[in-house]
Amino acid sequence: MTSPQVQLREITDDNRKSVRALRVRREQRRFVASVAESLKDAAAEPQARPWVRAVYLGDEPVGFVMLSWNAPSGGRYFLWRLLVDRRYQGRGIGREVLTQIVDLVRAEGADELLTSYERGPGNPGPFYRKFGFEPTGEMDDDGEVVLRLRLSPPGVASDRRR
Repeated sequence: MTSPQVQLREITDDNRKSVRALRVRREQRRFVASVAESLKDAAAEPQARPWVRAVYLGDEPVGFVMLSWNAPSGGRYFLWRLLVDRRYQGRGIGREVLTQIVDLVRAEGADELLTSYERGPGNPGPFYRKFGFEPTGEMDDDGEVVLRLRLSPPGVASDRRR
């Protein structure tokens, strides 16, 4: 069930400054790029079909998410960035964003969602694995561990842990 309070909204001129101001904890910075850097990466790689959204809790921007949306170079959905502001972590917002993303890509007919993370103490791997992502055994071009979440078709129960 989706929380009506956590919403994914387009980034516009009206909210861009407040979304760009979101920050992760100091010890997470090596694992999560800033919103400003993410938006630059999206602009630099249009072939990846970047899909970006601000994460809102009620009327407050609290996070950012960016996917490679069914890129022509493989037809894959890839969770490129997920950031929850340091003030809002530990409230289930990241899990709720992932749930909404899974519902969106599943509705598009995807059978998997991929992501990756950099190895090291404090990496987000445990968060993704708790959600149900599994290592593929692959490393991406940046040396990051690639994870896969297998998606059941719409209307079919999933064994994904929440």
